[in-house]
Amino acid sequence: MHTLPFSKITKKDANIAGGKGASLGEMTKAKIPVPPGFVILADAFDRFLDKTDLRQELEALLKKVNYKDINSVEGFSVKIRSLIDSATVPVDLNKEIVTAFKKLKTPFVAVRSSATAEDSSSASWAGELETYLNTTDKTLLKNVKLCWSSLFTPRAVFYRHEKKMLNTKVSVAVVVQEMVESEISGVAFTVHPVTQDKRQMIIEAGYGLGEAIVSGSITPDAYVVDKNDFSIIDINVAEQERQIVKCLRRGVKWTPVAKNMQEKQKLSGQQIIALAKICANIEKHYKFPCDIEWAYVKKKFYITQSRPITTL
Repeated sequence: MHTLPFSKITKKDANIAGGKGASLGEMTKAKIPVPPGFVILADAFDRFLDKTDLRQELEALLKKVNYKDINSVEGFSVKIRSLIDSATVPVDLNKEIVTAFKKLKTPFVAVRSSATAEDSSSASWAGELETYLNTTDKTLLKNVKLCWSSLFTPRAVFYRHEKKMLNTKVSVAVVVQEMVESEISGVAFTVHPVTQDKRQMIIEAGYGLGEAIVSGSITPDAYVVDKNDFSIIDINVAEQERQIVKCLRRGVKWTPVAKNMQEKQKLSGQQIIALAKICANIEKHYKFPCDIEWAYVKKKFYITQSRPITTL
């Protein structure tokens, strides 16, 4: 078995499902509203490397990198990634991934890398790896390989050298999750990230898909909620002129927000409280402050990611 549905994964499985995969499995088990999905386990990548005889080739290339020269790092990154991208996924593995995808009964999925670094810094890997939204059955395997090869972006190659992890086994699992076409989305911090007040949580919200907020391309609304009685302490509404939406041909695209919506508050008071309660439940389950990504579609909230707040 090289794939597992979220329902069969817990937080103890970060070594095979990566940090993201383990977190989504854990939340699914805890009955938190997570869009369904599965994880292509890290050993699938290992099997792919062995079956295609790429492992020795990649190791040889990494030994030649001159880390003092950014062009050298970039050049070898391109070489390594194109080797992975052009190799053929073994037939049985291909079949298992496609079968798991069909079971989701959804035309579009988000495909995300989920690193399994052996040290505890796997949280720091989060920023090094890639996500492919709006993936279809036609682009599924291509995007899975791109997630695998994102272990070798210039940043990731350099990071591994910097952290003296060249001989540490770092692998990557891939999360395949039903794509939520959010009308509103955002992030929440269950402890105020600026004042570090444990009694308050902050929710940020914007129109469209969450990538706009996560990438810092828009200024979201910000709501501060008291965790004891779920009263709303502060509401800060930001004007939003554009949003990221699903696009059939290219994955996602920017579109203008309707004029009459640009200055409106994204979530109503009731919605803010409903979301705050879900986030409080996640923190209670994990017993530590969480950085949560959420989406709202057809009158329902979904949680697409949760991880410890690393900056506290």
